[in-house]
Parts: sequence; structure tokens; C-alpha cells
Amino acid sequence: MEGLTISQLAKVCEVNIETIRYYERRGLIPKPPRNNSGYRKFPEGFVKDIQFIKRTQDLGFTLEEIKNLLTASNNEDFRSEEVHDFATSKIKEIEERIENMHQMKALLEDLAEKCPGSGVSKNDCPIIKNFKGVNENG
Repeated sequence: MEGLTISQLAKVCEVNIETIRYYERRGLIPKPPRNNSGYRKFPEGFVKDIQFIKRTQDLGFTLEEIKNLLTASNNEDFRSEEVHDFATSKIKEIEERIENMHQMKALLEDLAEKCPGSGVSKNDCPIIKNFKGVNENG
């Protein structure tokens, strides 16, 4: 039986050993078979799966989303419509987050302009007052 030890797999994929164990616990990759000596040997295909996981994580996908994408990509009955539907849904989610970030930025810019700077107590700081829901007039 050929394959990689967990430390070899971690090195090739440039991740920590604990990351691989975490992916196993989360069901992103299956537990590998053990050789006659009891060592776990990871098939070479795990390298591509872990690289897939890392790339999609870097793009901001959740582990549950990654699990679904990985399952789809490894499925012989792959249906591109499902991935297309997922992608369009994710685009909408990203657009909503971008809009929320723009609103947050505008709010912070406005509050920063109103902030008198040093020497002001926290009770008089417009930023803290806003976050606490305190009205400017009292």
C-alpha cells in the first residue's frame, strides 16, 4: 500500500498536521486506511482535495459549502446546474455583504468626523454612543 503519512501530506499541502485532522473530523476528507504497521497512509488524491479546500477557504467559502463543493467535484454524477445555482446564490450573498460593508464604512467615516479626538470621556464619544444606541441629543 502506497501513500503519504500525515506529516508528508501536511508538508506537501503546506498545512499543519492538525489542519488535516480537523478536515477529517469535519468530514471534508475521509479517514485513510492503515498499513500493516498501523500507520495511516493518505492516497495521493488527498493532496488535490486539501489544495481544493485551502483555495476555497481563501475565497471565503464556509467549511460546509466547501464540503458540498468537494463532494460535487468528486461525484461521478456531477451536475453543473447545482454548482451554477450555488454560485449564483453565493454571488448574491457576497453582494449583500459588500453593501453592508459600504454602509459600515460610511457610518464609521461619519462618526470619525464627529469624534473630537483625545481627552473626551467614553460617554461623550460619538462612536461609542452610536454603538450603544444612545441618541445624540440625550
